[in-house]
This record gives sequence, C-alpha cells and structure tokens, in this order.
Amino acid sequence: MKTIAQQIKWNFKTNGDLEIKDKNGNEIYYEHSNGFWSKREYDSQGKLIYFENSDRDWIKYEYD
Repeated sequence: MKTIAQQIKWNFKTNGDLEIKDKNGNEIYYEHSNGFWSKREYDSQGKLIYFENSDRDWIKYEYD
C-alpha cells in the first residue's frame, strides 16, 4: 500500500514533511521523508479519538 506522499508524488526535498490538517487546524495526517507516517481522527468537539502510525502503534480514545 502506498503512503499519501507516494500517491501524490510529494517532493520532500522541495516541500518538507507532509502535514494535512482539518478545517479546525487539527493535524489529521503527517508523513516524514523517512517513510514514517501518522494519522489522527477527532470528534466533533476536537478531542482526539484515534491515532495510528507506520510503526503499527494505534490507540482509540473514548470520552464521557
């Protein structure tokens, strides 16, 4: 499976690390030139509810 940077042919040398934010300014995707990536999901209140990265780490948060 290709990363987002590979899919869009991101040039790390020219553009630096790839960072995608949602409309609220929350980082939802990050990718470094070494291939490391992470993605995040937030609820409607801006609280982090899911995190995953290329090291196969992940965590899911639930709030009352």
